Amino acid sequence: MTNYRWSQIILGLILIPVLTACGTPRPDSDIVSKAIARQIAAQYAGLSEQLDTAVPELAISGIAVKLVETMKMGKLPTYHLQGTYNLQLDLPSQQVQQQNPFDIYLQRQAEGKTWRLLRREEGEEEKWLSYSLYD
Repeated sequence: MTNYRWSQIILGLILIPVLTACGTPRPDSDIVSKAIARQIAAQYAGLSEQLDTAVPELAISGIAVKLVETMKMGKLPTYHLQGTYNLQLDLPSQQVQQQNPFDIYLQRQAEGKTWRLLRREEGEEEKWLSYSLYD
């Protein structure tokens, strides 16, 4: 093979992953923060209802993604992300800040404009619930 041919092959091998990655952008820190906040709000909503109190104000910061797995669910690009975040809760008598692990699934919708949080429902058969990250 000529050097020209080898150059074409090498260039093709370099461009394929770059072009593929451009097709479906990964969720940015703003999307991950919204997903974590949505998950926490759902957990606190039930507790607040039982205790007859308001859901505390919360702030998410310091997101550190440690694992990203790409997959398809329902023919749509889906990302499984794991990592840690800092949570600040404004409670009536104190402020609490903790470092917490997260394990979330985010799915980019067909039109490519919105993201959804996917949560596995407890039960015998595998069933997923989907929550919009845009209210």
